Amino acid sequence: MSEIFLNISAGGGPKECQWVVVKLALAYCKEAKLAGLKAEVLWDTEAENTAMSLLLKITGAGAEKFSRTQIGTVRWIGQSPFRKNHKRKNWYVGVSKAPDIADVPELHERDIKYQTLKASGPGGQHVNKTESAVRAIHIPTGLTVVASEQRSQFANKKLTRIKLALLLEAQTETAQNQAKDKLWTTHKSLERGNEIRIYKGKKFK
Repeated sequence: MSEIFLNISAGGGPKECQWVVVKLALAYCKEAKLAGLKAEVLWDTEAENTAMSLLLKITGAGAEKFSRTQIGTVRWIGQSPFRKNHKRKNWYVGVSKAPDIADVPELHERDIKYQTLKASGPGGQHVNKTESAVRAIHIPTGLTVVASEQRSQFANKKLTRIKLALLLEAQTETAQNQAKDKLWTTHKSLERGNEIRIYKGKKFK
């Protein structure tokens, strides 16, 4: 059974784009279900109505084929949910396949230190008594990520590697002192890109 992780990102865009990130993830979940696949939004924040970026796990025999049609720039047309008098009507987010450890030359298993910790439940409502959450430290760079979105320690360990891969990939694209400029550049490039699809209105159709 195939398992694909998609990274949905606002690319440094405003809160409206962060809202679109979440709405698009939920829309993709519905589309995946119609295609006979299972999709799961992996939250790493308690603010479930907006996200700078998030991971979407898609599993099933046709996950790879389905994912290829979802990757690219997506445009949402609609009035800002947060600024009623805002004139802008077009908001862009980017969807890409999350890299795995094998896709990032700088990431080696021997350079990663893992720590286990107890995972809090959705919205902090409860605490998992087992240490299923995982913290991963990339020793050469000091980059640290935590994964608690999955139920098992094994799955969270894999997720930390994907998160580290994303961070290292981003780090190679821009120097740390240019990170803010890179986020803006990324967002502007989303606007200039040819969107693969368009959604409209509050119902995100």
